[in-house]
Amino acid sequence: MSEESRGEGRRAAADRPKGKPAKRKALSVAAWSAVGVVLLGGAGLGWFYFKINGNLKTVDIDQALGADRPQNVDNGSMDILVLGSDSRAGANGEYGRDDGGSARSDTAMIVHLYEGHKKATVVSIPRDTIVNRPSCTTSNGKTDRGSTRSQFNESFTIGGAACAVKTVEKMSGIRMDHYIEVDFTGFKKIIDNLGGVEVTTTKPIKDDGSHLNLPAGTNRLDGEQALGLVRTRKSVGDGSDLGRIQLQQAFIKALIKQVKSIGIFDNPKRLLDLADTGTKALTTDKSLGDVKSLMGFAQSLQGIDAQNMQMITLPVAPDRYDRNRVAPLTKESKMVWDALLAEQPVPAEATANSAGDKSPAGDIVR
Repeated sequence: MSEESRGEGRRAAADRPKGKPAKRKALSVAAWSAVGVVLLGGAGLGWFYFKINGNLKTVDIDQALGADRPQNVDNGSMDILVLGSDSRAGANGEYGRDDGGSARSDTAMIVHLYEGHKKATVVSIPRDTIVNRPSCTTSNGKTDRGSTRSQFNESFTIGGAACAVKTVEKMSGIRMDHYIEVDFTGFKKIIDNLGGVEVTTTKPIKDDGSHLNLPAGTNRLDGEQALGLVRTRKSVGDGSDLGRIQLQQAFIKALIKQVKSIGIFDNPKRLLDLADTGTKALTTDKSLGDVKSLMGFAQSLQGIDAQNMQMITLPVAPDRYDRNRVAPLTKESKMVWDALLAEQPVPAEATANSAGDKSPAGDIVR
């Protein structure tokens, strides 16, 4: 964990310029891409504007965290924490038993948009990464004092979105400009409304736990299959969460290609259905909690293609006290955060000694 990278000289927040007019489980970044594109056409349609505006759910990160955050620095870039909760409540109950309504961040990604928003780096944080969890306010208003050894996804369980953001900011020293969250059911519907997403598998994938059964070759995934792919773990590669992250990253790139190739704006019904579905699936920070703001944010993402998106896993190694968990490599993690703060790509040496991005799962989906 990179305690050295805390401190000054950090990222600008939501009040910085967002760029000119225009969307979690790798879920979250997937939803970010899809909904972001379609909102452009939906926002000017009168009654529909108010309908999708009412769909959005928000959390006030700024109020919750106050001044205990990295410094705002306006340099034209943007950082977004994209999370997916694994709550089994409501329509998500088919994926397992609800444990009383609590949820964990099943997938977490920091999306860094470089100045001009033509390039991006995505840093995936394994959910079982051992971190120093800061003091947070719990859902019932009490104060949790934090922990020097806590799984990353416990931050969301204990203190929701604000605690997850605070944990990331303490780890990285980078201020998160925005927060976006998507659930299981919303993700499926987004993919279905897109007409599916095409991926190529080099081996068959069968995972009863995630409802997935794909032959080798080219497959067009519907929402259920896509969700199965980004959730599958034990049936692919080495069975680790690090391998699942590689599957998620491959799917994100396929999704971005799909969104850019299907001509959404030529099909008004698909456009409206997708905008309606996407906004129902989202929870955002308050500054993105209306259609006008979300539309402008979405427009600023349109210049990013799969080929100019660098995707890595936070540099980690097996935790020395619990080999079933991972811990950040201090020096290498600092190299990641420093690169983003300096508006540079993450150097290869930052991930060379990491256990991440090396699972055989990375060769199975293209």
